[in-house]
Amino acid sequence: MEFRTRACLVASGLAIGLLCGCATSERPAQPPTRTGGSGGDSTVTEELDAPWSIAFHGSTALVSERDTARILEIGADGTRYEVGVVDDVEPSGEGGLLGIAVREGHLFAYYTTADGNRIERFDLTGQPGKLVLGSGTTILTGLPAAANHNGGRIAFGPDGMLYATVGDAGNRPTAQDRASLGGKILRMTPDGRAPADNPLPGSLVYSYGHRNPQGITWAPDGRMFASEFGQNTWDELNLIEPGGNYGWPEVEGIAGRAGFIDPVQQWKPAEASPSGMTTIDGFVYLANLRGERLRRIPLDDLAHSTELLVGEYGRLRDVAVAPDGSLWLLTNNTDGRGDPAAGDDRIVRLGLDN
Repeated sequence: MEFRTRACLVASGLAIGLLCGCATSERPAQPPTRTGGSGGDSTVTEELDAPWSIAFHGSTALVSERDTARILEIGADGTRYEVGVVDDVEPSGEGGLLGIAVREGHLFAYYTTADGNRIERFDLTGQPGKLVLGSGTTILTGLPAAANHNGGRIAFGPDGMLYATVGDAGNRPTAQDRASLGGKILRMTPDGRAPADNPLPGSLVYSYGHRNPQGITWAPDGRMFASEFGQNTWDELNLIEPGGNYGWPEVEGIAGRAGFIDPVQQWKPAEASPSGMTTIDGFVYLANLRGERLRRIPLDDLAHSTELLVGEYGRLRDVAVAPDGSLWLLTNNTDGRGDPAAGDDRIVRLGLDN
């Protein structure tokens, strides 16, 4: 589950980067740097309602709202336009309209219905300022849904395939059951079929042993990363291998056990609860909910991180690279677990000065 407390965050570094080869103890590591925005931060738009995902259609930003099921277009001046409302969304707990992705004139959406989670492809027509969400085609149903652990992030990889993170929906054993879609990262064609080169023939399963993964991104060299909510001990950053087993529920965090792939970095949930992520200029950027910060992780040194905007905007749900090379962040303080400030929720633009 996700949790959040609006607490005072200490400015001194804690050893959170590298940890010993077990799930319950730590070893010293270089503390992260805590800082504000590297190239200046500013608000793009305000008063969003529990936003969950941001994707760019060319130069136009699109945002999903979890509980209203709206897809919004965000103008360059911060003006919001309703592109459409996704039918049959049943918001409950962490479920609702979750991740979105855009490709070749279509918008893909991961959302919760009365019968479980599904992925649907919609026609996206019109011009910026007048985009319209057209008819939809369901490409995948039967994804487990619950009040918690829905996963929900979708993104197209550099191979043109659609990837989706699926939580265990509170049913832990499914994460280790390769016949189940719960607790997995899935890989599929844009019409929902299993590619011939998937690690399990005829299956959408790309990796397994996940609890509640909510972020995926790729490095320029093709490496795939995923963020994951732990139970109470460790949240994770994982380097995803095809067919890899990431341990849940047998292990949480770095365990050093044969047969399971350890995370490349882990954090206490109070400092993390990692969700959306992206990659640019040699860094992974990772939005954190309960931890109320943006982490920057160098691709050439995955055990270390820098922390940005610590406590400045509250919960951060997603981060995406805008066409101008800045980062756009979604806050998530109106989802029932936050402490909304005036104007929440908002999109924050962060200029980069690496």
